[in-house]
Amino acid sequence: MRARGRVLANVLVIKSSLMGEAGNSNALVDLFLDKWRINNTHDVVSVRDFSTDPIPHLSRERFIAFTTPEDDRTERQKSEVALSDELIAEFMAADVLVLGVPMYNFGIPSTLKAYIDHISRVGKTFHYTAEGPVGLAGEKKVFVLGARGGFYLETPNDTQTPYLKSILKFFGLDDVTFVIAEGLNINPEQKEKSMQEARTQIADLLS
Repeated sequence: MRARGRVLANVLVIKSSLMGEAGNSNALVDLFLDKWRINNTHDVVSVRDFSTDPIPHLSRERFIAFTTPEDDRTERQKSEVALSDELIAEFMAADVLVLGVPMYNFGIPSTLKAYIDHISRVGKTFHYTAEGPVGLAGEKKVFVLGARGGFYLETPNDTQTPYLKSILKFFGLDDVTFVIAEGLNINPEQKEKSMQEARTQIADLLS
């Protein structure tokens, strides 16, 4: 598809805040999308909001279904795999990935981890070689928009940033930009300062 001489992009947006529209990371995502659409009016934007449509966590049965050859799956196993196949197809088709990521107990939300578990399937989003795993996700631009109650960047308590860099690299994605608003629970003044700094970063990125 083309519009005004440019190739349209598929933009996949993942909102992982438990707080829905009240979530600070979701507020940053919404601002990002507003800014994005100004110059990319014809792009196709798909949004998954885990506060209203959570991804189920892996179970033994679901994991076995993932690893069972397609022709050998039972009807129940085919049903277990269907959501994973849908999520992978959506992920692979995206040109731009936008992740809204709050920090919960020093980590990413469990629903985001469940999503990652569903799309991490050998032969689908990565494969193994003698030199190690190779990502199959192609070229995508990734934006991570985060919100945290305290200050954790560049400290041992920031488990999010290295993990997300590692798992995205595992899929073959290394063009990743982070915009993180921190200290949001310190006091109202600090929250507004940090959110405004993040809003400015987003505006600068998309100007």
